[in-house]
Amino acid sequence: MSAKRRSKIRDYLVYLAVRLVVCFLQALSFEKACQVARFLAWVAYHVDRRHRLVAHENLQKAYPGQHTDAEIDGMVRAVYRHFLTVLMEIVHLQRRLHVNNWKKHVRFTNSKVFVEALLCGRPLLIVTGHFGNWELAGYALGLVGFTGHAIARPLDNPYLDDFLRSFREKTGQKLLAKHGDFDNMEKLLAEGGVLATLADQDAGQRGVFVDFFGRPASTHKAVALMAIEHKVPMAVIGTPKIDGQYVVDVAEVILPEDYERSPDAVKQITQRFTTALEGLVRKAPEQYFWLHRRWKHQPQVRKSKKTAPLAA
Repeated sequence: MSAKRRSKIRDYLVYLAVRLVVCFLQALSFEKACQVARFLAWVAYHVDRRHRLVAHENLQKAYPGQHTDAEIDGMVRAVYRHFLTVLMEIVHLQRRLHVNNWKKHVRFTNSKVFVEALLCGRPLLIVTGHFGNWELAGYALGLVGFTGHAIARPLDNPYLDDFLRSFREKTGQKLLAKHGDFDNMEKLLAEGGVLATLADQDAGQRGVFVDFFGRPASTHKAVALMAIEHKVPMAVIGTPKIDGQYVVDVAEVILPEDYERSPDAVKQITQRFTTALEGLVRKAPEQYFWLHRRWKHQPQVRKSKKTAPLAA
């Protein structure tokens, strides 16, 4: 059965509505926009019961017995505030962050290791998660002169997709579709390019299960497979906001050649970058997107064959 046909008129009206909201928010000062974000976070917390409960459950699983219900509730509220504020920062980003002042808003940790990985002549996979302000990382990379490509799922609304793409590609970053651009990804890596991807989404029963906060988490194999097949180093980064400044935190650089003789290289590499992402999240847990079901799927328990009863 073919997919339901989209209405161009409805898509365009939605696009216009979004543009009007963005224009209104951009007309506000950044400080006023952040006040709006706090109000919207309060509304979202009370209205969005389903995701609020998911976040509460996720945090209980991640920190079993370490926090009271009141403390967990406070963290959930902080998650809503953080991501609504991130939205305002994205709306104001082009005006607030540019080539002459980026050092005021962004700093890099382990910058020497990161720059060496970018300039070594080999391709590079930047692996991150829904943590901090992941959109800013690619934007800032373009500001300092490095052209990267990011894997993203196109929006169903083509007008909104073009609008968001124009923002994401403002500083030279290019987008590749999560489904449909695999050949271009392989070509990019073969030519020594930089490819960034989010690697903390549930991959269903077909994913590889690795440990994340002490629980099995289904994770996509494609990242490790690309690293092994194309001999691509992997930089694991996060972008938390610390003391009013975003930090591009380079947690680890993983070399695929270290796993050449390993019979289970895919799982070992996946576990290593997942552990690195966990370490980043632990530094600022209220800046992680706990609203999605990271542990949605769990390893299936294999049923043992029943022993046939002995004949009398």
